[in-house]
Amino acid sequence: MRLISDDGEQMGIVSLAEALRISEEKELDLVEVAPQAKPPVCKIMDYGKYKYEKAKKAKEAKKKQNIMNVKEVQMGVKIDEHDFNVKLKMARKFLSNKDKVKIRVKFRGREMMYQQLGFELMDRLIEGTSDVGKVENKAHMEGRNMFMVLAPKTEDK
Repeated sequence: MRLISDDGEQMGIVSLAEALRISEEKELDLVEVAPQAKPPVCKIMDYGKYKYEKAKKAKEAKKKQNIMNVKEVQMGVKIDEHDFNVKLKMARKFLSNKDKVKIRVKFRGREMMYQQLGFELMDRLIEGTSDVGKVENKAHMEGRNMFMVLAPKTEDK
């Protein structure tokens, strides 16, 4: 088997007994790192410390992960100015928390004839959130509802 020492130095091809003897002298573990290779590759290391470091890296990677939720804001076509501002404030808060926002405008009865009002409402919302979010899916109709999805703006480094 090919042996790698604890400081990363290649020790060449040695027998299993020789590799075990060297690892016992250094009071470390002999770990097979590439069993499919010809000859198999083994490394002398502190296996407990190796497992701990690996778990620590996995935990750190998970911490840096951004889980994006989809929040929904609903409103009607005949929404009043103050109510619209409340919904706009909610959407801005969701976007600043790095969540996607699904906006839904509900049409009731004869309101279906005034779909243009829904598109104007969506445009006002886009304008109000332009500094914290961007449009992911444009406004579109699905039955009696108009939907649009806003995503938070990403800071490119």
